[in-house]
Amino acid sequence: MAEHTVKAYEDELRALDTSLVAMGELALAQVRGAVTAIAAQDLVQAQAIVDRDAGLDHMEAETEQLTVRLIALRQPVAQDLRRALSALKIAGNLERIGDLAKNIAKRALVTGVADPDGLAHGSIARMGELVADRFAQVLTAHRSQDMEVAEDVWRRDAEIDQQYDSLFRELLTYMMADARMITPCAHLLFVAKNLERIGDHATNIAEVVHYQITGDPMPGTGRPKWDALEAR
Repeated sequence: MAEHTVKAYEDELRALDTSLVAMGELALAQVRGAVTAIAAQDLVQAQAIVDRDAGLDHMEAETEQLTVRLIALRQPVAQDLRRALSALKIAGNLERIGDLAKNIAKRALVTGVADPDGLAHGSIARMGELVADRFAQVLTAHRSQDMEVAEDVWRRDAEIDQQYDSLFRELLTYMMADARMITPCAHLLFVAKNLERIGDHATNIAEVVHYQITGDPMPGTGRPKWDALEAR
């Protein structure tokens, strides 16, 4: 009877991990798809990203139910408790990343967001690729419980901030040079901000992974940030 209980407990922990992995894969696909949609002005793909967001919300609810049930019935301690609590935090960050990806996709559906000079194909696409790669990296860190990879994502958060600052300046320059670019560039500024926030959520996940493995917060006095004022 005791062996059966242990196996059931282990199965529940594995189910929780499986749910998080699936949620992470969908969230990553949403981010990559949204970046492609805005860069290529692909309205069909943009609408698909918006439509799939409900699935991510549903997966977060399922993950939360699995976690609450596990804590209530199994009363995990030590590392298993951190594993369960971390699942709640990671799921919340993944759901928010999905929302931000949906917001990016919606920009491609807004009338007047056309980018005749190819701005989105360049700077937005590059920033989107950087953010998606960093997000993919932290998902790998979670799956493999690799603390070094998680710490690498955390340390490199400033790179995304730097990219955002550079893109912000570039778009403002276009807006000042040509009034016709104000509307499309304003939409792209929102896109850039959403990408920067996705990067922040990826860094949040890195901090959770570190806590799950060690039981301690990420070392250091604070998250490395790009300071545009100091860089001048």
